[in-house]
Amino acid sequence: MAKKEYAFYPGCSSQLKASAANYLTSTQAMCKTLDVKLTPIPDWNCCGASISYTGAGELTRHVLNARNFALAEKHLPGQDVVATCAACWLNARESKEKLDVDRQFMEDANEALKAAGLQYQGKANVKHMVEVLIEDFGYDQLAKPVVKPLGGIKFAGYVGCQTNRPFGIAGESFENPMYLDKLVETVGAESIPQYDQKVACCGGALAFSEPEKSQKQIRDIVESAYDHGADMIVTPCPLCQANVEVYQSEINRKQGTKLNMPVTYYSQLMTVAYGGSVKEAGLDGHLIQPTKLQELAQKK
Repeated sequence: MAKKEYAFYPGCSSQLKASAANYLTSTQAMCKTLDVKLTPIPDWNCCGASISYTGAGELTRHVLNARNFALAEKHLPGQDVVATCAACWLNARESKEKLDVDRQFMEDANEALKAAGLQYQGKANVKHMVEVLIEDFGYDQLAKPVVKPLGGIKFAGYVGCQTNRPFGIAGESFENPMYLDKLVETVGAESIPQYDQKVACCGGALAFSEPEKSQKQIRDIVESAYDHGADMIVTPCPLCQANVEVYQSEINRKQGTKLNMPVTYYSQLMTVAYGGSVKEAGLDGHLIQPTKLQELAQKK
């Protein structure tokens, strides 16, 4: 019996062979050490994080998440729904609040779900994986499995916007959330509490529609990390990770800069600190190699 069990919502990016596959790999390794069982919700569907806003009505958008909740309640009763993707978590949280507060809206959603033989009952909570770590374990418990402290590596904790607004992590400031800094310190690395871009937006989907605006923001995020002496950036968001890592080369090409800042996930830091290998931590899936973390993972 696992110490803790959750209904896992991988989302479209955080699954094998997807854009954030290394996030999933490191999360699975981290959870194995912490004795956490993540059971994927059977037949889960996309949460509609951004595309549903473009053409779907409000009911359609929220029913996408209601279906996932109903599947979790049916197949994994009593387990909280956990997402690793910030956008999935944000969208799911919004849907749950709407469904739980508006009785008529819930009835309309269940009328739609009836066609699939499902019913949303509002029993499952929705959590981001960092909430599981902080609320269900706590920093002291997370420190106990550390066998390879990340001493000598300095991380800029880039929270981004989706795990910060409008819901945020319980007890954290919206202007200066500290949970990434605390997680960094928990695994023996050095944090940068004064990092001034920690809650800035990376531009999200503007990377496609208005790349100049997005790339300006990404440059600010990376240059601030350099200015504070960071070796790497660490984030809880797959879109932030992808944007900030991928577009550095484009910014260099256009603007003559020499940005080369690795962007990692908190789960990768924890996996290495828990004794995981480069492969277990998903450190072999980066465009900008997190060399210092890779070297530490390879040490016996």
